[in-house]
Amino acid sequence: MTKILVIEDEESVRENIVELLDAEGFEALAAKNGRMGLLVAHEERPDLILCDIRMPELDGYGVLTGLRSEPTTTSIPFIFLSAKAAKTDLSLGLELGAHAYITKPFTLVELLDTIEQVLLDAASPAAPIESR
Repeated sequence: MTKILVIEDEESVRENIVELLDAEGFEALAAKNGRMGLLVAHEERPDLILCDIRMPELDGYGVLTGLRSEPTTTSIPFIFLSAKAAKTDLSLGLELGAHAYITKPFTLVELLDTIEQVLLDAASPAAPIESR
């Protein structure tokens, strides 16, 4: 079963995403901020991470930088989920090593399609995927 870590500080958003992923047959893990997300990522080694950008304690950019600096987590596929929709935000996220960037609000189909594509691409790295 594919294990996906959701790092999101808004409880209702985090719970909704986890429920959707569980219903689709994924094993969904959750963390309420970036600091906790890094801990869960190191302990659980998820197959994919979905992460918000604006969070307390450690933002999404810091999470991604932390993951990419550790040999055990550097290759985990990473998707940003954010309301920050400016081109500069997208560019920074992809430059830091995100595989995709989905802007909120998003649809279930958009989320699942992006997850599927990133997981497929993880075996043979290709250009980052931009959603929306």
